[in-house]
Amino acid sequence: MDTHTNKAPKGALSSLQRWLPTHPGTWVILGLCLLLSVPVLTVFSSITSSSDGVWGHLYETVLGDYVLHSLSLMLGVGLIVLVLGIGPAWLVTMTHFPGSRMLEWALVLPLAMPAYIIAYTYTGLLDVGGPVQSWIRETFELRFGQYWFPPIRSLGGAITMLALVLYPYVYLLSRTAFIEQSVCVLEVSRTLGATPLQAFRRVAIPLARPAIIAGLSLVLMETLADYGTVQYFGVSVFTTGVFRTWFGLGSSTAAAQLSAVLLLFILVLVLAEHWSRQKARYHHTSSKYTRLPRIPLQGWKKWAALAYCVTPVLFGFLIPFLQLLKWSTETWHLLDRDGFLGMFANSLKLASITALIALVLGLFISYTKRLRPSLALRGMVRVLGLGYAIPGTVVAIGVLIPFTWFDNSLDAWMRETFGIATGLLLSGTLVAVVFAYLVRFLPVALNTLDAGLGKIKPTMDDAGRSMGLTPLQILRRVHVPVMRGSLLTASLLVFVDVLKELPATLILRPFNFNTLAIRTYELANQERLAEASSTALMIVLAGIIPVIILNQTISRSRPGHDSTP
Repeated sequence: MDTHTNKAPKGALSSLQRWLPTHPGTWVILGLCLLLSVPVLTVFSSITSSSDGVWGHLYETVLGDYVLHSLSLMLGVGLIVLVLGIGPAWLVTMTHFPGSRMLEWALVLPLAMPAYIIAYTYTGLLDVGGPVQSWIRETFELRFGQYWFPPIRSLGGAITMLALVLYPYVYLLSRTAFIEQSVCVLEVSRTLGATPLQAFRRVAIPLARPAIIAGLSLVLMETLADYGTVQYFGVSVFTTGVFRTWFGLGSSTAAAQLSAVLLLFILVLVLAEHWSRQKARYHHTSSKYTRLPRIPLQGWKKWAALAYCVTPVLFGFLIPFLQLLKWSTETWHLLDRDGFLGMFANSLKLASITALIALVLGLFISYTKRLRPSLALRGMVRVLGLGYAIPGTVVAIGVLIPFTWFDNSLDAWMRETFGIATGLLLSGTLVAVVFAYLVRFLPVALNTLDAGLGKIKPTMDDAGRSMGLTPLQILRRVHVPVMRGSLLTASLLVFVDVLKELPATLILRPFNFNTLAIRTYELANQERLAEASSTALMIVLAGIIPVIILNQTISRSRPGHDSTP
């Protein structure tokens, strides 16, 4: 009897094990990542679907405007954030001038101000009926139309608003790169006769180029993802077009196809950022990490540096924050206390639930990737990481289409089999909202936890295993206590991002369910800007704490860092 059996070649088996996970728990994590990637895959799969002529109508009428305005928005915001982010990062890191220590963290504060809130605030200040134009008319005895004033509700206004709150991405990553630079390369440039400005231009910026481009990529992704600002200013871009197509033309397929085009923009940005990091050929050649020499500025230079660094803080945070505070004190008596407390509770509930789930999922995904890495898991985590780059509008559509299909299919089957109508179990519920938040913001927690786990030496895992601990016990008893800071940072960042999220909540929220962000948007659209200040102020205040924690973490990132002046 022939007992010969076919066996896979040993090399092929080894290659298969490298590609696919071999542990059942890893397959669970892989399946979870695939589930969270469904919205992105759904949007991409809609490209070949029929939209009953709606897509053709969009192509012939408004698609060109969406592309042109989106590119103009990206170009304008990108140029301004480079000016506002790189220079101040270098000045507060490498020089000393009045207020430089305070400005290290103050320059991050605009990150706590959502773009749509700063847009509402400056509209109230600079519009025709606002205090600025009213003062101009009264002081110079002019009437409206007899003087020129830049229109705030315009493409230029949207570019300015977005740049004022997004430049901290470039500032933070640039400052991190400057902090971690070796002193040797700076000293060599000085011995070769380079001035501080020449050293900054020829040495520091090339070394920091990957970090700068990474920050710029984040800014451009956030610019494409914005809805509240561009919608309020009446700028036709992809995010506003998706809303109009979905609710105005009633075509979910065309809205998904429009979202797919937007995803192509984002994919190009992601690939460009990845290509830039791979092509970078600038490396630190020394391990000398002494305290960075802070050059004291003298004369007019110190006041110029102070003005340069104060300007983005003043216009990006201080002025809108004080205006919100003023409006909230003036309109406090108009506030519906019960409704406000209900919206506050809803916002806290959604943010807390999402932050907790994202923390747990992110920890297990990151730990599994550390213990049992496979190419399949790494690839799926990369796909999952695209969620943060995807606008909330696109995520919401990607969630709503499969959830609606599931609800309708289940309801039809239950009616036919048991005569029971199940209705909507997922779509139109908080489950859909939280799922969309996880798709959007889980990468934030995952990246933070990856960084925290990466600082723990593998020998600690080996020591735990030698003591008979299981991987779960090692995670609970060894890793979690060590990375408490990373766990706190990850949860806070997700918490604040959920508080600020607007378009996904608008599309997916249950009927008669309001949050602080939704109420702020509704009041602003009704031109009740002063009444919107209380809810807007709460969102801003909630964002300040994690922003400061993030800045402190970056300040301590340099080996041998000395926090004393």
